[in-house]
Amino acid sequence: MKIYLVGGAVRDALLNLPIKDKDWVVVGGTEKMLLERNFQQVGKDFPVFLHPETHEEYALARKERKSGKGYTGFQIDSNVNVTLEDDLIRRDLTINAIAQDQYGNYIDPFEGKKDIESRLIRHVSESFIEDPLRVLRTARFAASLMHLGFRIAKETMNLMSVIVKKKELLYLTANRIWNETEKAFKTSNPHVYFQVLHACKALQCFFPDTHFFYENNFFLKHNMFNKKIILMGLAKISLFEKKIDIRFAYLCQFLSMNQMFKNSSSIFYDADAASVVKNMCKRFHVPSYIRDIAVLNTGFFIFLNTINYQSSKNIVNMFYKIDAWRKPDRIKKLSLLSKFNFLNLFKYNFFPSHSSCFLKKYFLIAQNVSIQSILNKGFKGYAIKNELMRLRIKKLELWRLKYVKYYN
Repeated sequence: MKIYLVGGAVRDALLNLPIKDKDWVVVGGTEKMLLERNFQQVGKDFPVFLHPETHEEYALARKERKSGKGYTGFQIDSNVNVTLEDDLIRRDLTINAIAQDQYGNYIDPFEGKKDIESRLIRHVSESFIEDPLRVLRTARFAASLMHLGFRIAKETMNLMSVIVKKKELLYLTANRIWNETEKAFKTSNPHVYFQVLHACKALQCFFPDTHFFYENNFFLKHNMFNKKIILMGLAKISLFEKKIDIRFAYLCQFLSMNQMFKNSSSIFYDADAASVVKNMCKRFHVPSYIRDIAVLNTGFFIFLNTINYQSSKNIVNMFYKIDAWRKPDRIKKLSLLSKFNFLNLFKYNFFPSHSSCFLKKYFLIAQNVSIQSILNKGFKGYAIKNELMRLRIKKLELWRLKYVKYYN
């Protein structure tokens, strides 16, 4: 029985990147042999075991044969005669198909080290097309390795397009899709993930709600946008903010674009656009902390970016709607998103960039009202809330009048 380090740990070591997890493959071993050494078997589909001390994953070398649809339709063979090369050839990319023995020697039958040196993301074999999840994984690797100069091989992109045409993507579960997408949002260049999916025609399968923004018809209709504007903005905001909820919310803001050419200043909350985001998040089981800021930013997108033209009453009402008094961090996040709204990034600057500054200022002023003073006046029940709102509106309005008078 021989044991080899494989996969991401080997790849990341060669790239001088931090090693997150170590995975091992066992050649010439059996389930009985590992259990006798106190390994703990996990999972039902694959012969994977946890080391009794390190809890790192050890998998029996295995072969796979496609027997159905999607990423689960495989027959597994993990008998003692399966070789290391048999195990490595079933992997997705050559940079993930490198093994290392206990002496530090590399076993690299598919020239993964060469591809690392060439900064190339390339499939191992034609069996790449058997697993539709590899479309997402490859796009995610492109996003995570872009800063190192990696690119996807043309022939690999061609195979990804084949998978899309065969409609294998329809067999992926929502959890699998979001899992890879969430990892992509955590990279330094999440926009690359969506660029790759769009290039191989997969975006319309995974995210039909946002796909139409990439199509020329929409941008030609308004005769002002280049379809690259969306991902250019995502790339820019990602330089300043690593939080997934901010990045995701930025991408969702384009769902308010249909309202932009109407009477923008009269829009309080775009319920239709917000509903699209809610449904998309529900479909992919997006965590609530990510969903909530995306829904609010999309629904209030026009309002937030025209806040200086809104009434003090509506501004204070918006603070109530987003639950800002209990969750003031939402003001900070929405302010950042307003600062990076897509029109501020380019010459079509319909919305003033200082709207984000005023949002925070308006909130601080409206927030600075003493509840105790209201209680001291004898207000009770709903009257407390009504009086509090009245005073907040009045205080904000007075400040805005003084500000305008001062600067005029």
